[in-house]
Amino acid sequence: MKETGTDPGRHALFLTNTLSGRKQRFQPRDPNRVTLYVCGPTVYNYAHLGNARSAVVFE
Repeated sequence: MKETGTDPGRHALFLTNTLSGRKQRFQPRDPNRVTLYVCGPTVYNYAHLGNARSAVVFE
């Protein structure tokens, strides 16, 4: 019996390449680790709950 997720074609993630406009299969450089960069808030006015969203959602 196969473990869930061991078949590379079974759970594929496709992202839109905004340069070409085409969908491409996501292939991480390191197959055992995926990272995501999230920039901080752009605070240009009074502080509000939305400024903390990226820290709360991605941490």
